[in-house]
Amino acid sequence: MFRLPLAIALAFAAAASLASQTKLLRHPDIHKDQLVFTYGGDLWRAPTTGGTATRLTSTPGVELFAKFSPDGRWIAFTGQVNGDEQVCVVPSDGGEVRQLTWYPANGPLPTRWGYDNQVYGWAPDGTAVLFRSLREAWTLTGGKLFTVALPAVARRRGALPVSLPMPQAGAGDFSPDGKRIVYAPLFRDFRTWKRYQGGWAQELFVFDPATGKADNISNHVRTDRDPMWIDERIWFASDRTGTLNLWSYDLKNKTVHQETSSNMWDVRWPSAGSPGDHRIVYEKGGELFWLDTNTRQETAITIRVPNEGQTKRHQTVDASKMIEGYDLSPGGRRAVFAARGDLLTVPKEHGDVRNLTSSPGAHDKHPSFSPDGTTIAFVSDRSGEEQLWLVDHAGEQPARQLTMGLTSMLYGGEWSPDQKWLAVGDKDGVLRVCEVATGKLTQIADEPRGQLRDYRWSPCSGHLAFSMSDTTELPHVYIWSMQDKQLRMVSRAMSNDSEPVWGPLGERLFFRGLRGFQPRLAGVYEWDFQIDRGYGLFALALQKQLPALFGQRSDEAVEHEDDNNEGEAKTFDSPIQIDFEGLADRVEAVPLPLDNYWGLSIANGNLLYARRGGSYYGRSSDKPTTLHAFSLSDRKEAQLGSGIRGYSLSPDGEFTMIAANDKFVITKASPAGKDKQHPLDVSGLKTEKVADDEYWQIFHEVWRRYRDFFYVANMHGHDWQGLRDQYAPLVAHARHRSDLNYVIGEMIAELGVGHAYISGGDLGAPPRPTAALPGMTLRFDSQSRRFQITKILKGENDHSTYRSPATAVGVNLSEGDYLLAIDGQELEPGTNPYELLQGKAGRELRLLVNNRPTTDSARTVRMQTIASEQKLHYLAWVNHNRERVAKLSGGKLGYVHLPDMGANGIREFLKQYYPQRDKLGLVVDDRYNGGGNVSEMVINRLQRELMMCTFGRTSGFEPYPRAGFHGHMVCLLNETSASDGDIFPAMFRRAKLGQLIGKRSWGGIIGITNRGTLLDGGTVNVPEFGNTEPGPKWTIEGYGVDPDIEIDNDLASVLRGEDKQLEKAIEVLLAQIANDPPALPTAPPAPVKTGR
Repeated sequence: MFRLPLAIALAFAAAASLASQTKLLRHPDIHKDQLVFTYGGDLWRAPTTGGTATRLTSTPGVELFAKFSPDGRWIAFTGQVNGDEQVCVVPSDGGEVRQLTWYPANGPLPTRWGYDNQVYGWAPDGTAVLFRSLREAWTLTGGKLFTVALPAVARRRGALPVSLPMPQAGAGDFSPDGKRIVYAPLFRDFRTWKRYQGGWAQELFVFDPATGKADNISNHVRTDRDPMWIDERIWFASDRTGTLNLWSYDLKNKTVHQETSSNMWDVRWPSAGSPGDHRIVYEKGGELFWLDTNTRQETAITIRVPNEGQTKRHQTVDASKMIEGYDLSPGGRRAVFAARGDLLTVPKEHGDVRNLTSSPGAHDKHPSFSPDGTTIAFVSDRSGEEQLWLVDHAGEQPARQLTMGLTSMLYGGEWSPDQKWLAVGDKDGVLRVCEVATGKLTQIADEPRGQLRDYRWSPCSGHLAFSMSDTTELPHVYIWSMQDKQLRMVSRAMSNDSEPVWGPLGERLFFRGLRGFQPRLAGVYEWDFQIDRGYGLFALALQKQLPALFGQRSDEAVEHEDDNNEGEAKTFDSPIQIDFEGLADRVEAVPLPLDNYWGLSIANGNLLYARRGGSYYGRSSDKPTTLHAFSLSDRKEAQLGSGIRGYSLSPDGEFTMIAANDKFVITKASPAGKDKQHPLDVSGLKTEKVADDEYWQIFHEVWRRYRDFFYVANMHGHDWQGLRDQYAPLVAHARHRSDLNYVIGEMIAELGVGHAYISGGDLGAPPRPTAALPGMTLRFDSQSRRFQITKILKGENDHSTYRSPATAVGVNLSEGDYLLAIDGQELEPGTNPYELLQGKAGRELRLLVNNRPTTDSARTVRMQTIASEQKLHYLAWVNHNRERVAKLSGGKLGYVHLPDMGANGIREFLKQYYPQRDKLGLVVDDRYNGGGNVSEMVINRLQRELMMCTFGRTSGFEPYPRAGFHGHMVCLLNETSASDGDIFPAMFRRAKLGQLIGKRSWGGIIGITNRGTLLDGGTVNVPEFGNTEPGPKWTIEGYGVDPDIEIDNDLASVLRGEDKQLEKAIEVLLAQIANDPPALPTAPPAPVKTGR
């Protein structure tokens, strides 16, 4: 268990003493004398005067965003009642939960994106629920507001949700008369970024569907969110003064007023009472308050939720899916696993699984068996910081802390063969050796560009080899010698070497080196190369007198003593003597072909290594990753495993444990290991879960991760310790993992930075349902009381990404057709068609359709459905834009959209860019770009300038360099062009490729990576890599990229079918073409070389 710092311990004691006040009461709503809120993932009711709460729901998933109906009879909410997030209702005094929406929810989403089908309220007449859904969106920012009728009303109006006119929306609320709506066009309500001022900051608009007019009522650089319409005022939350407070907008006077003045805690998730109830309820510091909007008086509500002690109970849970590290004992008889924060050993055949550490409040990881198998070294944070610990292999003695005073993230300890030393690296790239007897630490190296992970001891325990980079960022092999404490580079200066391992005699050092400078060539579109399968395995002769290891072989009648003894065991009385002079040149290649090698180790005269196939962005490798053993004596290779994720070698080098295809096997660490392999049963990996202990450990580990990895040490000027002390007491009130994510999210949001993320963990979510989708949209036709196909989502059925069942050969559906039955079940008005598609994913679907609303002459259509229509919505949007550009430009311009800078983005660039390189101008659309890491690749192609031309009588014109675009370009961007989608337009402008048109971008470009999962499988991302531009100065972060021409796609124009940003891009390009017509070079007159 953790030893809590005094300030935190006192905070927890104070929280525990307030038994009458439960905190982390979230997403409240108010109706007359009753409150509803979420606590511990369930819905609860309590009087507005406070007191003891009563549970309303208790399902396996979470229930959120509860809203009373105007008459108080119903409570609508977003719930995982049947597995995914859907709109549900429950009687306000409790009872049966009824699900209203059935279209498959997009999710589970990372915490920063919130939830699909988020409930916001009710229509004023109480007949329908207002919610936001991603059902017609191709991007997570593209949700819309819908209403869905109560069951009794659905029998008249139909059970399908009906979308509001706004094409994109976040939170919204109807006017009291239901004729207008106040809403935020942008959605970022779950982003953990306080005091944000980038292009994505939300503004509020009042929209009148009758006129199509939308008026901006907030217009501030910071966030305005959570709109509530009360009489002639719009109330909302804003952090204009640094903390989210309540503000109001007077519709008559058009003035804005601050209504609350909280300085420490944000006013979160405010919700107004029913019409005529002039109260707003909200969360602040985990507690609930309500504000009288007439008197402006705030009232604290003291609520006690009965504590059933569920987070204090010891629960035995399966940890077999949470393995994050493993090692194998000498002899291969027992394996140790780090799983869900504990160390457990599993016998090869006989015996019990043993939990060696059983520490629900600590994260034990990186286990390593000692050479004699009696002790396991591991890393644990049970003291409050990560330290090296030792534990008896049988679990008969308590774990012993070995190191003291370390204050950063550690990586695994590597035992010296004599068991006197452990080498350990940390997050700063510092490599230390620790004396096992005393715990004394000696620093031996410091990697300036990352971490050191591939350190290995020599058989004599006198030297440590590892790789470390230089200013070129290329790694080289180094040897540190215990005797003289000297660090020496043993690679050639211009090499790329890593993963050193010592031969068992200590006479040679094997390593992986990049020597394959014969690259793979691009097959189409490009004359370019990729380094692939370029690594070889090599051996350094550590003494000058050593013969060649892989010299020419000759069979002789009598075998010499030193033949074939590279794998024989040897004991050492003194350190191996290494002739460092000229060592880098005493190298020879292991006789293996160049390949993508990794994970090199050596086992009693056998090299072990993995081979992986080529890497692809967006699809799996062309070959499975395989593990091989190569005998140094007879130079033969055998494959030991396929589909591997990793492996561990026993300290004696006799056995290896292979992790492959979610299974573990133990086998000989030699070519013979291919024949007899022993599966290891890890189903018995059970750990004790105590949620309270886990929550505190996770909170503290995330705090340390930010302390250790945040891109600047000053934490943006914040007192990081003070922020921990502020938020830590709330952890004691967490009753669900989502509560913990919320608390952590609020803490890291204080840093005011993008990409500060916390997500996942043991949420206890039920299995998500599967559904069959047909590739079309439906509506309920009230006149015929039938469901009608409104849109066929046209696919590209020769491409698996864009397969549309509705356009498959032989289906022959048309827009306007009526859908009458699904799999023989007739569709009644009160039936939601998507309910009948539940659980049918992957099956053939039978649809009864007709071009008339009758079963007479109806036909049955059979189709193979899909699981998601998201890509089809994207394809429709892109094709519409491209067709529009072609039409308005007379075919002169091309159009390329980049949905992100990841697998989707590079796919679309390849698909769209190369076939349009002959255009005179190109619109590069970066709007809604979700980021990634390929902007550099795209910019590289776009900025290629024509330097030379190649002409041939039969081959035509070929530019040098190839694949560039030689016409005019512009780039579109908007508020949700984010991350690498921010960087792209900035670099587009810096490269002088063209003008930027649209709206200011998100402004979040500090990069992240994965530093390992949390104890329960949760993820945390720390902004680690800041970006500067010449000056130097920090760039883009917190502001975004300004367009050269600012154009807003206002709602009225969008409803008219316009895209003013795209139209401006066409206008600008056509003007540039008229002023400076691009022309491809033509061949000069043929030269005459007669010599006269």
